[in-house]
Amino acid sequence: MKQYQISDIFELMGPPRVTHEHPPSGWYTLEQRLGVELPRDYKRFVSRYAPIQVNGHLYFNHPATSRWNLGDWIEVTVNEFRRGDFSQADCPGFDDGVTFGGPGGLIPLIDSDSGDYLFGAWESKNEAWRFLACNGDEQHFYEYRMSFPEWIFRYLAGEDMLGPNSGVFSPGPIMLESMPMDPEERSETWYGPERNSS
Repeated sequence: MKQYQISDIFELMGPPRVTHEHPPSGWYTLEQRLGVELPRDYKRFVSRYAPIQVNGHLYFNHPATSRWNLGDWIEVTVNEFRRGDFSQADCPGFDDGVTFGGPGGLIPLIDSDSGDYLFGAWESKNEAWRFLACNGDEQHFYEYRMSFPEWIFRYLAGEDMLGPNSGVFSPGPIMLESMPMDPEERSETWYGPERNSS
């Protein structure tokens, strides 16, 4: 099986239309706030494309923008999940109960237009990230032990990467939509290069 690299995803998505300045200290500041270093390929993807909506479904925030700010979104999302009742949650790797926030809990990375979330969880024992998905209204978390490039490649190929029956394949090039920096600004839509529909 092919081991997908972040360069494969960049090729699939094509060049970004808008890039945001990101000082070298930006990720460091966010990671100090979280208490853990985020997945490297996820950071490369976000730095290149975000804030953006992918194929009309996935939302990616950016750590350097005032609107759609990744750090603020993570904090708000973690607090919302902490207020929920997940006492009966089925969450792999959290036998004593699911926790949210870094460094040892679930850290939200992506959300979708259908209320699904992708979380990252750092395993210090294995020194590796694993990804878990759930719908905010449900008690079940679904685990994906793979790299971020593999996860997003398989998601874009229409596989069930946000839980059972979650796969949606949109044929043709990947659709990218900017997330406006101002309420008066209109979003911009563009497409990646042609791709094989199989």
